[in-house]
Amino acid sequence: MPKKQTAKKNLKIIWKRSAIGRTEDQKATIAALGLRRLNQSVVQPDNQVIRGMIKKVEHLVEVTEE
Repeated sequence: MPKKQTAKKNLKIIWKRSAIGRTEDQKATIAALGLRRLNQSVVQPDNQVIRGMIKKVEHLVEVTEE
C-alpha cells in the first residue's frame, strides 16, 4: 500500500528588527536563514533545524505558517 502524500508545510520568515549590536552568532543565523535586508521575507521548509534557528533570533523576526 503506497504511503499517503502529506502536504509539506512552509514558514514565511520576515526580518523585522535590526541585528546591529547583536552577537555574531545571531547575525550568522539571520544570514543562514537567507535574510539580507530588513523587511525581506523568505520561505523556508518547516523542520526542526529551521525552527531552532528561528528560536535563536525570534526577537528579530516575524514568522507565519503557509
